[in-house]
Amino acid sequence: MKLLPAAEARARMLAAAAPLAAESIPLEAAARRVLAAGVKAWRDQPPFAASAMDGWAVRAADTPGRLTIAGESAAGHGFAGTLRAGQAVRIFTGAPVPAGADAIVIQEDATREAETVVVPEVDRGRHIRDAGMDFRAGQVLLIVGERLDAWRLALAAAAGMAEVEVHRRPRVAILATGEEIVAPGREARPDQIFDSGTTATAALVSAFGGEPISLPRVGDDEAAIARAVEGADVDLVVTLGGASVGDHDLVKPALSRLGLELAVESIAIRPGKPTWFGRLADGRCVLGLPGNPASAMVCAELFLRPLIARFCGADPALPTVVARSGAPLAANGPREHWMRARLARGADGVLTATPFADQDSSLVAVFAAADSLLGRPAHAPRVEAGELVEILPLARL
Repeated sequence: MKLLPAAEARARMLAAAAPLAAESIPLEAAARRVLAAGVKAWRDQPPFAASAMDGWAVRAADTPGRLTIAGESAAGHGFAGTLRAGQAVRIFTGAPVPAGADAIVIQEDATREAETVVVPEVDRGRHIRDAGMDFRAGQVLLIVGERLDAWRLALAAAAGMAEVEVHRRPRVAILATGEEIVAPGREARPDQIFDSGTTATAALVSAFGGEPISLPRVGDDEAAIARAVEGADVDLVVTLGGASVGDHDLVKPALSRLGLELAVESIAIRPGKPTWFGRLADGRCVLGLPGNPASAMVCAELFLRPLIARFCGADPALPTVVARSGAPLAANGPREHWMRARLARGADGVLTATPFADQDSSLVAVFAAADSLLGRPAHAPRVEAGELVEILPLARL
């Protein structure tokens, strides 16, 4: 097997994937989706000059002085007339500034006396939000590839958009193999373990923006593996286990029946060396993750995460950051190493990442306690505590 550097393996995977077709969906269903078409304003926002305060709309040239109250302007119910010399209009925050007015006197600075109001001197334009202050008609507000969060959805709504065009979420089939695993809640023999990998991978697929579909467990049966994958109407198949070099590692032989062509045979990474990637004859992508749940989750963060981002039309780059190492780290070997770690922010505001002492790839409890992965390049020299290291924050829900 040819061991590829992780960056090259990831590049080969991304080269085989492409953003999925666009679909138009309501704003209320668009959170965390990725735009396939930009959002452009069709009118100014606000569409009129608006008051930033409760108070009185006046002509600055009439201040200071006693002004005659001509009416009222409230949000949604503007003053219909034109403000004339010597007049003032009672106005509320967000209400349209009457024609003829060019300043707002806040209510605390004014004194009402019957049908008049005494106001101090005020500068022209004071407390007025100009029409188009937020954005102008024709302005591009959101661009293709942006992931929609609450604030971007608010911007689209402010522009009057009821729907947005987004890339379809990838359908991701998850297939766990191996006679040694059994579904949680079922009776397990002494030589079996509960399947934690399917649950974790499904949750990660959702967190990354995909739609998880769990296939029935098939055990060590080559024909059954092929049948399960053949009938899956999905964009990506993720297999768990059955991908190393033992007699019971049957996934690749099974999928060869479906025309599997490998782009990645294995990766120079720790944990996760057996991770592989290819395409079936019908164009569906297949990512093979290790059977050990911690190895599978590490490699899901490093390879499944960018793959789903590419399908969604988002930037597939890993969102790594720099932090201080919370412990000395020995020189690394020939494989890139990603250690489960916990982040803390010091009094100076700088992040510190401390790897867990036990990095065995079978330990789910360690992964549950971790909130990041600390990455070491191949052949990296020893690092002392306090030196800078690369960190990948985990996609925790």
